[in-house]
Amino acid sequence: MTEHYDFLETRDPGEREQDLFARVPQFLADTVRDSEGWKKFLAGIDPDTIMSREALAKLPVLRKSVLMEAQQADPPFGGFIAAGPGGFSRVFMSPGPIWEPQAAGNDPFNGARALYAAGFRPGDIVMNCFSYHLTPGGFILDEAARALGCAVFPAGVGNTEIQVEAVAALNPTGYIGTPDFLKVILDKAAETGVDASSITKALVSGGALFPSLRAEYAARGVAVLQAYATADLGVIAYESEAREGLIVNEDYIVEIVRPGSDDPVAEGEVGEVVVTRFDPIYPLIRLGTGDLSAVLAGPSPCGRTNMRIKGWMGRADQRTKVKGMFVDPAQIDQVLKRHGEIGRARLEVIRDGEQDAMILKVEPSGAAAPDAEAIAASLREFTKLKGEVDIVAAGTLPNDGKVIADERSYD
Repeated sequence: MTEHYDFLETRDPGEREQDLFARVPQFLADTVRDSEGWKKFLAGIDPDTIMSREALAKLPVLRKSVLMEAQQADPPFGGFIAAGPGGFSRVFMSPGPIWEPQAAGNDPFNGARALYAAGFRPGDIVMNCFSYHLTPGGFILDEAARALGCAVFPAGVGNTEIQVEAVAALNPTGYIGTPDFLKVILDKAAETGVDASSITKALVSGGALFPSLRAEYAARGVAVLQAYATADLGVIAYESEAREGLIVNEDYIVEIVRPGSDDPVAEGEVGEVVVTRFDPIYPLIRLGTGDLSAVLAGPSPCGRTNMRIKGWMGRADQRTKVKGMFVDPAQIDQVLKRHGEIGRARLEVIRDGEQDAMILKVEPSGAAAPDAEAIAASLREFTKLKGEVDIVAAGTLPNDGKVIADERSYD
């Protein structure tokens, strides 16, 4: 029989739905009372009437572009927070920039359930290779692993030689990080003669887990599952051993809406993931993630009964995740504004082997001669990621309005 984190995962779906929406009216009333930003955004809404998905769907979707504007006008949180310092334990800055608080308490990002589904158990030693710098990436599953009873080595990103030294000394049983970086560690360990066979399980996020890469890990004795998480919402959904979609986390309400609208789509139709999270410190109501997915019908074969989604299927907008970091069209615009010799530009995101890669294709302005090295330096400065620059002839780039084109295949 499949093991589950707790009884909540196997509840009758109707019971879960009733429990969630019984909590919504008071949560909305408290949020509007304690948060000036939400009071303005939900002006005229009667919380007592929001007791179903149909009623919730009448509320406006809060998109990150609106949140960013509010934060710029009223830093740092734009009034969308219901507590002051002391009510939260950390503050993060994600690309955009967007400021996010971390609520106090045990497993504040709700990740322990995802780790448990991936086979992590108390007593495991876990290498956490998400970044601990500026963004909450490293802390999301660090907090979850420690709440589960695991010991965490906060490895962070890069420093491959040190990572392999840690594998040799600690014999970690699990890996947490982006899908690509585990391969870097395992390849370096093999190259240097270090036995990395202690790593038998992994929970990855921050990028697509391509089938070829998952198969390679399986051949090397590592069972890899994935989680869908964002900096502001924590772990939204996670994969189980059934590997049939991602199961929505308990205490989250997930909707799929038509991109650019607030309206839910029919079950199975691809749309934007919109999430409501019951966080009294940083309440988020119908937050548009900008990610595309679709609902899978029926419960998971593993016995978990919550809604399932197909997983990450691209972006509803042009913000694109590369190596676990979002790249926004506004960042590419910063590059163009610094380099007046650029007429038009288009960032293409591709796969180079089993890793993400970026190529900024640049058309010159008039007779100007763009400096590829200088532009590449600016690209790295504004996105915090390394990318190539390809100078192309004027008129080469498609006239489709795209600043960022994700050319990766997700088949």
